[in-house]
Amino acid sequence: MRPCCRRRLHANGTIPYTRHPPAVHAPASRLIAHLDMDAFYASVELLRYPELRGLPLVIGGGDASRPARRADGTRSFARLRDYHGRGVVTTCTYEARAFGVHSAMGMMKAARLAPDAVLLPCDFDEYRRCSRMFKAAVRVLAPVVEDRGIDEIYIDLGAIPAARVDGGRTVGLALKQAVREATGLSCSIGIAPNKLLAKLCSEFDKPDGLTLLAQADVGQRVWPLPARRINGIGPKASEKLASLGLHTIGDVAAADPELLRERFGRSYGTWLHEAAHGIDSREVVTFREPKSISRETTFERDLHAVRDRAQLGRLFTGLCESLANDLARKGYASRTIGVKLRFDDFRIVTRDLTLPAHTRDARAIRHAAGACLKRVDLHRRLRLLGVRAANLVRDGANTRSAGGCGEVQSPYAQQHDVPLFEGCAEPRSGR
Repeated sequence: MRPCCRRRLHANGTIPYTRHPPAVHAPASRLIAHLDMDAFYASVELLRYPELRGLPLVIGGGDASRPARRADGTRSFARLRDYHGRGVVTTCTYEARAFGVHSAMGMMKAARLAPDAVLLPCDFDEYRRCSRMFKAAVRVLAPVVEDRGIDEIYIDLGAIPAARVDGGRTVGLALKQAVREATGLSCSIGIAPNKLLAKLCSEFDKPDGLTLLAQADVGQRVWPLPARRINGIGPKASEKLASLGLHTIGDVAAADPELLRERFGRSYGTWLHEAAHGIDSREVVTFREPKSISRETTFERDLHAVRDRAQLGRLFTGLCESLANDLARKGYASRTIGVKLRFDDFRIVTRDLTLPAHTRDARAIRHAAGACLKRVDLHRRLRLLGVRAANLVRDGANTRSAGGCGEVQSPYAQQHDVPLFEGCAEPRSGR
């Protein structure tokens, strides 16, 4: 059903709306759950260090923030106030969030907000292990699962007869219990007719929440929320919506769809209109081939290709080895290797090189990535360095175990004799 009226712009450029937007027909009801682990990295660390429960805890420090064992057997932990650098918060406990700390915040800013918070480094090997455990536990009860990252999944409950009896509540509780028994961790689950609403409502009752949302509840529970709460409305789109007087999801739902298409483009404008009405036809996808796999690191201080050559060489080699291990673990080989650099002026540069054959060998990756570096002016200091593998195939199809590319000389490097951070540490051969 189309909106009952066609609203044009006010004289001040904003889009008028009503408090109760017109209803829009949604597709036939499905039942999809979004499971999101609660403060996942921090929660994994609390299993290891139970004495930190109830304290503000921030994850994201470097190796220097690892706990130390005292003479009496107790552990000594770093505090956020002692941190110096420009790293960012990876995640934090809800106690730290009460001080205003959140993911992706600069660590120095977080230190001003919560100076006494405990600081721990990331341990991705352990996080990945726990991730595999909770996903395996879920698949025992509900096998149709879409993996959306290390700490979240979508689950299609449509094939589970019991889920239809009470809207999925009993199944949701069983999933939460299975995750807790497998990992000792809590999760929050949102169950709704589609993926968009399921992800939205999984945030409603965190931590350890279970929220059921029907299509008929959209007006009451979804429309009052800020527009940016919809996954897919980023900062720029949110700012543009606000400039039109559209601050809540209900505001967007009430706006003339033609005006949304005029201001945001036909495709995105149509999506905004449908998303604001809780419409989403995406299926739960159980497998998706990755387009690329990458590893990158942001430095605690700016590093220079000449003065910090040895340190950069070790970091560069480590990234290439980690990327090779990721490819081997996931069963892929790559034919295109690239590098990503962010300089001290925040300029980002990327370079790629396509190899004669696919590889997952660390030496071949290091050699190709080094060749890419020779095509970059490295006179400025570096903030970030990354290595990327693209053009992927399943391992075993036209792969090489070593070698894989010839030397690529950059005219800039030849003319200016730019020293590159190469040769400091030769990678171990890939598996």
